Amino acid sequence: MSFFSKIFVFLCFCSQILHAQSKEIQFLSGRDAEHTKEWDFWINGGRKSGVWSKINVPSHWEQQGFGSYNYGRDYVTYGKNFKFHDETGLYKHKFSVPSSWKGKTINIVFEGSMTDTEVKINGKLAGPIHQGAFYEFKYDVSDKIQFGKENMLEVKVSKMSADKSVNNAERLADYWILGGIFRPVYLEANPKEHILSTAIDAKADGTFRSNIHLNEINSANTIKVELFDAKNNLVGESKIQIQKGDTLRQIQFSIKNPKLWTAETPNLYKARFTLHKNKKIISQTEEKFGFRTIEIRKGDGIFINGTKVKMKGINRHVWWPETGRAVTENIDLMDVQLIKEMNMNAVRCSHYPPNKSFLKICDSLGLYVLDELAGWQKKYSTEVGKKLVKEMVTRDANHPSIIFWSNGNEGGHNFDLDTEFAKYDLSNRPVIHAHHKPGNAFNGIDCNHYEDYYSTKTILEGENIYMPTEFLHAQDDGGGGTSLADYWELHWNSKKGAGGFLWAFVDEGLVRTDFNNQIDVNAINAPDGVLGPHREKEGSFYAIREIYSPVKIDLKTLSNDFNGNIFVENRYHFTNLKDCQFEWKLVKFKTPFSSESGFDIIKTGKADSPNIQPTEKGNINLNLPQNWKENEGLLLTATDPFGKEIYTWTWKIKSNNEISKQFSKSLSKEFPVSIVENDAEFILKSDEKEFAIGKRDGLLKSVIVDKKGKKMTFKNGPVFVNGTMELSSIKSFAEGQSQLIEVNYKNRNKIIWKLNPNGILELNYEYSLSGDYQFSGVSFDEPENYVISAKWLGKGPYHVWKNRLQGQTYNVWQNLKNSTRTGQSPWIYPEFKGYFDDVSWLQLDTAEGKITVGTKEEKMFVRLFDFYGIYGTEGYPKLPSGNISFLDAIPPLGTVLAFNINDKTESLGPESEPNHLNGTFKRTLYFYFGLPDLGDEKMQFIMPKENILTD
Repeated sequence: MSFFSKIFVFLCFCSQILHAQSKEIQFLSGRDAEHTKEWDFWINGGRKSGVWSKINVPSHWEQQGFGSYNYGRDYVTYGKNFKFHDETGLYKHKFSVPSSWKGKTINIVFEGSMTDTEVKINGKLAGPIHQGAFYEFKYDVSDKIQFGKENMLEVKVSKMSADKSVNNAERLADYWILGGIFRPVYLEANPKEHILSTAIDAKADGTFRSNIHLNEINSANTIKVELFDAKNNLVGESKIQIQKGDTLRQIQFSIKNPKLWTAETPNLYKARFTLHKNKKIISQTEEKFGFRTIEIRKGDGIFINGTKVKMKGINRHVWWPETGRAVTENIDLMDVQLIKEMNMNAVRCSHYPPNKSFLKICDSLGLYVLDELAGWQKKYSTEVGKKLVKEMVTRDANHPSIIFWSNGNEGGHNFDLDTEFAKYDLSNRPVIHAHHKPGNAFNGIDCNHYEDYYSTKTILEGENIYMPTEFLHAQDDGGGGTSLADYWELHWNSKKGAGGFLWAFVDEGLVRTDFNNQIDVNAINAPDGVLGPHREKEGSFYAIREIYSPVKIDLKTLSNDFNGNIFVENRYHFTNLKDCQFEWKLVKFKTPFSSESGFDIIKTGKADSPNIQPTEKGNINLNLPQNWKENEGLLLTATDPFGKEIYTWTWKIKSNNEISKQFSKSLSKEFPVSIVENDAEFILKSDEKEFAIGKRDGLLKSVIVDKKGKKMTFKNGPVFVNGTMELSSIKSFAEGQSQLIEVNYKNRNKIIWKLNPNGILELNYEYSLSGDYQFSGVSFDEPENYVISAKWLGKGPYHVWKNRLQGQTYNVWQNLKNSTRTGQSPWIYPEFKGYFDDVSWLQLDTAEGKITVGTKEEKMFVRLFDFYGIYGTEGYPKLPSGNISFLDAIPPLGTVLAFNINDKTESLGPESEPNHLNGTFKRTLYFYFGLPDLGDEKMQFIMPKENILTD
C-alpha cells in the first residue's frame, strides 16, 4: 500500500473517533478481519464440532476451520433432496467496562452476523433474536452490565434463519453463503440524554436540512448545528430549541455557494451536532456529508446537480478469498481505487449493504453508489424487511455517494417495502428495482439485466430511462470489456441511456480450509469478475479503462501528414479538460535480440490542456519537435485534476516495413544460399542451416540450425486456416543471391519461400476470401511444452478478441509461458496464450533455441497455442488449425452466464459480428532461427564437441 493510501486509512480511522466525541466505544471483537480477538467458540456440526475451542472475531467460522461449506446455488446443483448445512455456533467472551460508564446508556452493537443472532449479557437476553446477515443492529444493555467485575457475553448464531423469507432472500443466492460474526462487535456508551442519529438532506442550492433523533430528553435544551468545509472553516450554523420528551426535531438553514459533491468532485463537508443543557455540552456527534441534488427526470435521464450523468458502473461483492465477507478498510480502499482506475464512476453493492468503511471511501474518492437490500431472487417478508430497511437506511442515509436505494435483486423485490426507505431517508433518494425480466420498470427507470445490443437499442427507444444493473456477465474471459464499446456508445448517444453496471468486479474465489487452502470458484458459478480473487487484473480491466476513459481519443494510427493535432472528446460530466494534464513521450523500442523489453525515452514534453467543456469536442496540439518522426513510438498520457492517470495512448511511428529492414541490416554476415531436392522435399541451405519444404504441399517440414543436424521443431506451415490446400504446382528457382520455392494451389492461393544470404527465411503468401469468417491467415506447429517465453513488439501485454481490442498499448512486451485459464487458479496474468494484436515481430524462446518472426505489412495478429475464451461442455470460440498462427482477422468472443453460452456473438453489436472479408490478402513473414553472429569476437567458452543430452 502506498504512503498516501496509509494516510487516507489513518484519516478515516480518525474520522470515526471524531464522529462521536461524546460517545465512548469499546471493541469486544477486533476492528476488522486483519485485527481480530479470540473468543471461546463451539459449533454443533461439521469440522471441529462438539468441543469448545477458540475463534478469531470478526470472521466466518468456515475460514477458521469450523463447520462446512455451501455455495448458495447448491440447492439448484443438487436438487430437491438437498439441505444446506444448518449449523449453530456459540460464542463466549468476558469483558469489563469502565466505572465511569455508570448511569450512561450502553448499547452493544453488531455490524454484521450470519444469520440469526441471539445475544445474552450475564445470562440475560439482550433483546429479540436478530434476523438478517448484512445489517447493523444494537441492543440497550444498560441494565445488564455489571460494574467492578467481569461480564459474560454469549452469542448464539444460526447460519440458517428460522425465518424462511430470510433464507430465501440471503441464502438461495449465486454466491458463497457463510456463517459467523463477520463484522465488528463493540459497546458504545452515551449520556442518558443524547443524540441517537441524524438524517441529512443537503441540496445543491446550499439548503441544509436534518432530522435529529433524540434519546430521553428530560428538560428543555438547545441543539446547535455547525457546518465546516474541507479546511475545517465554519461556513454555517443554526440552533433550535428542544423540549422535554422530544424524540425528533428537524433543523433547516442554508449556506451560500457550496462546493458540490459529485463522483468527479467529491467535496465533503462536516456537520457537528451539539446538544446543550444549561450551556454545557452533553452530547455531540459529527457527520460527513455533501451538497448534491439527485433528480430522475422521467423519459430523460438521471441528473446530479442539474447535469445528466451516465453510470459507468460495476457490481461488487464484499470479498477477500482468505476471509470471505469479513474484510478490512484497506481492502475497501483498494477496491474503490481499482474501480476508479477503470475510469468508472459507479458501483452497485450487490447484493447487500457493504461495510461502513467502503461507503466512507466512496464519499471521499468519488463513486456513485447503488445501496441494495438483500434479496437475490426471493424477497424478505414484509415484517422482517421493514426492520432491515430501517437498519440499512438509518446507518447509510448520510453518505452523499449513495444516489439510489435498490429494493432487492431480480425476483427479490417486496413492493410493500418501496415506501419504507423514505421514512428514514430525509433526502428521499430514488428507489429502483434491479430486475431481470421485462416489464418491471420502477420510478421511470428500467434496469433489465443481460439484454443484447439490439434489444438494448429497442429499450432505449421506449418510454423509460434504461440503466441495466447487470450486463455483459464477465464469466471466464467473456463479457466485461468484451463488446462493451458498442454498448457504451449506445448509452452515451441515447437520450434515455443511463449507462449501467457490469457483472462483476472480482472472481469470488474462496480459500477452502477443508481442501488444503485451495481457492474454489465453485466451477462455473463464481469466476465472473474482471479481476481475480486477490485483485489480479484480467485483460477486460484494461479494455474497460480505455473504453470508459473520460478523455476519448479514437486515433488508431499516425498518418503520414500527422502534425501533432489529435481530435478529442470530453466525456466528463463536470470537468473541463483544461483542468487535466497531458504529457507526451517519444521513444525507441528495444530490439529482438536485446536482453531487455520495453523502450528508451528519447524526449518528453507537455501539451497545452485544451479548453473543452464537459461532453464537448475539440483538439489537443501536442507541440511535437520537428524531428519527432526520427523516433519509433509516441505516447500520450492524460492525468486528471487529482494527479491520477486517466489513460496512456501509444502509437507506432515507424512502419513494419521500416522495422523489418532495420532487423535485416543488423544481420551483417552473409553466406551462400543453395537448394537441393529429393523425391519428397526441396531443401534450402545457407551456412549451417537447412529448411525442408514438402513437394506435395509446399509446407515447412523441418529446420536444421547447425552442422550437427540440430533440429527445431517449428513446422507444418503455412496452413491456410480457411479452405483447402490442394496443390496445383511447385517449383524452385534463383533470384540474385537468394533461392526461392513457389507453390500454387488450385483455389489460387499462393506461397513463395525465399532463403536470403543473411539467414532470413522469407515467406510470401496470398489468399482470397469472400464471406463471413471467424479468422483468416496461416498457421504452423510448435511443441508448446518446448516454449519458455515470448517477446514481441506490438500491442499487449494481454491477449485480445475482435470485440475487445481496447486497453492494450504498443511496447516490446515479454511474458513467461503459463497455462492460465481466465478466471481460474492460479490467476497468473497476463495469459501467455491467446490472440495478440498489431504485432511487428515476435520472438519465441524455446528449449531448442530462439525463433524470430517479423512482418512488413501492418496489423498482424499472432495466435499462441490452444486456449478458449468461454467454457461449457466445450470451449469457445473454435480455434484455427495448428497452434501458432499469423492472422489478418480474429474471432469475437461471446458471453456465458453459468450454463448459458451465447456464441452467437453478432447479437452483441457491430464489433461482435464475424469478419466480413472480400478480396485477396497478402503478407510477408520473415523467419530467423537461432541467435545471429553479431561480430563479437570475445569467446566465453568452447562449445563441446558432443552434448550428451541432445546429440
